[in-house]
Amino acid sequence: MLTLVCNSYKEGESIGLKHVHSSTNGRNVSPGFSWLEIPISTKSFVLSIIDPHPVAHHWVHWIVIDIPFNVREISEGASRSSKMPKGARELMNSYGEQGYGGPAPPKGSGPHPYVATLYALNVEKLNIPLDASLRLFQKSIEGKVIAEMAVTGTYEVK
Repeated sequence: MLTLVCNSYKEGESIGLKHVHSSTNGRNVSPGFSWLEIPISTKSFVLSIIDPHPVAHHWVHWIVIDIPFNVREISEGASRSSKMPKGARELMNSYGEQGYGGPAPPKGSGPHPYVATLYALNVEKLNIPLDASLRLFQKSIEGKVIAEMAVTGTYEVK
């Protein structure tokens, strides 16, 4: 069974300021992830971080597509750097930036869940533009997901 581990925070834990968006006094460093127990027919991976909180309306914080099948991690701080796996592509986030955009929930809206999901796909590449919407991304992986696993961190501005 596909296993996803966040190397920057544990399941259900609060996300540290290092990974919070700069607009909320964070450093906006992308978290690190590793995975194992890969289905044998995997041809690529996708990693997404989405905030499904009702106030956030499925805010996209990070989507990385076309991660090669032989890659087993994305290191902390890889977004927009040479540490990103060769061949992987970062889509636009809901801030309108390409790559990672950390948590920055509205003050007083309560704790927000940041759901990081790894998808093992049966295709090598997704044929979508870098500015694809969440809906287009979701449509592009329909019928291609072999396995998926999620890890959730939380963040709140009081």
